Amino acid sequence: MEQGRTRDTAPPDPEPHGPSRVPGQTRGEHPHGEPPAPRLVRRHSVRGQILDALRTALVGGELVPGEVYSAPALGARFGVSATPVREAMQQLAVEGAVEVVPNRGFRVVERTPRELTELAEVRALIEVPVMLRLARTVPAGRWSELRPLAEATSAAAARGDRAHYAESDRAFHRAVLALAGNQQLVDVADDLHRRSQWPLVAGPVVRRADLVADAAEHSALLDALIAQDLPVVQSLVREHFTSAK
Repeated sequence: MEQGRTRDTAPPDPEPHGPSRVPGQTRGEHPHGEPPAPRLVRRHSVRGQILDALRTALVGGELVPGEVYSAPALGARFGVSATPVREAMQQLAVEGAVEVVPNRGFRVVERTPRELTELAEVRALIEVPVMLRLARTVPAGRWSELRPLAEATSAAAARGDRAHYAESDRAFHRAVLALAGNQQLVDVADDLHRRSQWPLVAGPVVRRADLVADAAEHSALLDALIAQDLPVVQSLVREHFTSAK
């Protein structure tokens, strides 16, 4: 997992009590009537970058279930202070990916096949009815617009890139569900989807062929949605959830 060095603090102001002024300029005036430049805020950006990197490491298996990782060690790995790493890890703890180990750091949660089965069941309960409704109402042209997203999953699968496959897989499903016009639905489904992508305890190695087969289901689903073939849509969505790695 590679990340460039990133600053996690904003550069200091030129003056301790406010912005600098040009000669002859009265306080509060700005040359040429221009508004003052906005202060750069970097902490949130750094935390977001670290959170994305940690999620990628989780999916890719670089953060091992059961292992404890300290914020300072991960900060050194990413070239940032421990603070944004700790904040990102706290978010992952809220999501259930890690748990806090006092005075040590964060342990990657050990998940079981039973949990994955439960997540697949809940996702099916939410998404299957929505996709069946969309299949009846969304014009074929709108489904065709999602082809590039399906192709992106196929490209990642062909490379055997599990992390990028997971990202493009979620992007495809978000785009499909977004056609329902319900952002709360999209957010809840995406959270469940993300959780289903975390590695299992001593789980099998995901083969490239498995990813390719899963990616092919996206194109097949689009074909069924365009044809308004509801039985095939239902079958493909349920199978996709239960076979996802």
